[in-house]
Amino acid sequence: MPSHVILAVILMLTVFQRDETLRSYGGAGTEWQLAEINGAPFNATATLRFPSRNVIAGSAPCNSYRSTNTVPFPWFEAGPIAATRMACPDLAAEAAFFEALDAATIGKVVEDRLILSNDEGDLLIFTAAD
Repeated sequence: MPSHVILAVILMLTVFQRDETLRSYGGAGTEWQLAEINGAPFNATATLRFPSRNVIAGSAPCNSYRSTNTVPFPWFEAGPIAATRMACPDLAAEAAFFEALDAATIGKVVEDRLILSNDEGDLLIFTAAD
């Protein structure tokens, strides 16, 4: 079979595969505002969105970021986080946010809340932005 036919078949299988990530189970279509981190109120500003299949993005306290989430629901796994490199007074809050985002392994949407957790408990609780 010619290589261009094999490539076309692989591309078609990828395009028509159903999105089984958290995006399809309540995460899409909303900008999520971080309210709590590790059980405490988050006093800076951070958001999370699911702009397209397998992609997460948002703004951290100082920088915008982008990552991937390709694991099936209810699992959550942020791929390598790419962020801009601007400094601001909230860099410590941003580091804590990225650390918790990286540690999250389970995600769920309950009413107007997005909860990212792991075996140790809830790490990040977001609320739907107005």
